[in-house]
Amino acid sequence: MVGASAAGLTTVEALRRKGYREPITVLGAEWHPPYDRPPLSKQFLCGDWDEARTRLRPDAMLSALDADFVLGDPAVALDAERRVVRTAADRALTADAVVIATGLTPRRLLGPELEGVHVLRTLDDAAALRKDLLVADRVVVVGDGVLGAEIAATARNLGRQVTLAGPQTFLLESQLGPVVGALLGELHRAEGVDLRLGTAVTGLTGLTGLTGLTGLTGVDGRVRGVQLADGEVLPADVVVVALGAAPATGWLEGSGLRLDNGVVCDAHCRAADGIYAAGDVARWQHDDSLVRLENRTNATEQALCVAANILGDEQPYRPIPYFWTDQFTVKLQVHGRPTADAEVTVAEGNIADGRFVAHYRRGDRLVAVLGWNMPKQTRLHREHLV
Repeated sequence: MVGASAAGLTTVEALRRKGYREPITVLGAEWHPPYDRPPLSKQFLCGDWDEARTRLRPDAMLSALDADFVLGDPAVALDAERRVVRTAADRALTADAVVIATGLTPRRLLGPELEGVHVLRTLDDAAALRKDLLVADRVVVVGDGVLGAEIAATARNLGRQVTLAGPQTFLLESQLGPVVGALLGELHRAEGVDLRLGTAVTGLTGLTGLTGLTGLTGVDGRVRGVQLADGEVLPADVVVVALGAAPATGWLEGSGLRLDNGVVCDAHCRAADGIYAAGDVARWQHDDSLVRLENRTNATEQALCVAANILGDEQPYRPIPYFWTDQFTVKLQVHGRPTADAEVTVAEGNIADGRFVAHYRRGDRLVAVLGWNMPKQTRLHREHLV
């Protein structure tokens, strides 16, 4: 098992529940035991949760799996034909089955490294960002997707001056379209977030000699601002880059696997004989197209399918995608595959009341259901998806 996060751990648990008793080795790039990622941008970042609460399982439950967790030693190469995984510490592990669950690598802005510039993917990333947020005044979030919007909301709830910049006209526009994107923009502006949308970020400016940032160390070489394509510089003590992420497949170059925006798999999540992929890194055959999903629910559901197929079930993976996001007072839940060009209609509730369920249609086909502060009703509408 290459990857010790949600997809990797769920695969191990499913194998054990199904009676698999052979040795299992779990390789984790980080030193931390398996933890959950969605709370990092919300409950953990704002301080409501500590590190222990992000843990997916307590030590006793991990021990009961009778698996060898090798943490802090990332995989660096795979011989897919021989099913041999090599690690940074020069371990060579041979297996009957290999599951790739290495997740994503966050994209960064090109340029010199400056203090105060963060990405958010790991627990350590979140801890470092929280430390800076506690003493900063002005925060700029670069990125108008789910993660960027969540971080902006959390930073604003901590009382910081927050500016969010991104190239789209509306928040989450490519995922949820302009109707819901405009509503999210209204929400953020009402809560005091300064939105600078529709303008690309071209770089960062550094700090030389500026004083008065109480608690922030390393004055020289610290970020000062974010430069936009129109020439404006947004002042910043802290910058968070949330421009998406790429599948963590660099270690698989030369492995013999097909790599194309992820590990390419068949409908059973199989990349080669005895090689499977699960979670954010997996791109699998779904009907007549290749699909890759970046969300927590998929990591768990796909892992369950992989475990079944390792044991010979030959079960195709056909999920109804689902993700959620919490921003300020709003909980959004999305089932299906919405597109920016889909027709959006309110099926229940009322936008003005701040509680509604929306349907996304392409032609005569319902492709997604979105709930805005209506979780129970949204689950019922999900039944209309096929």
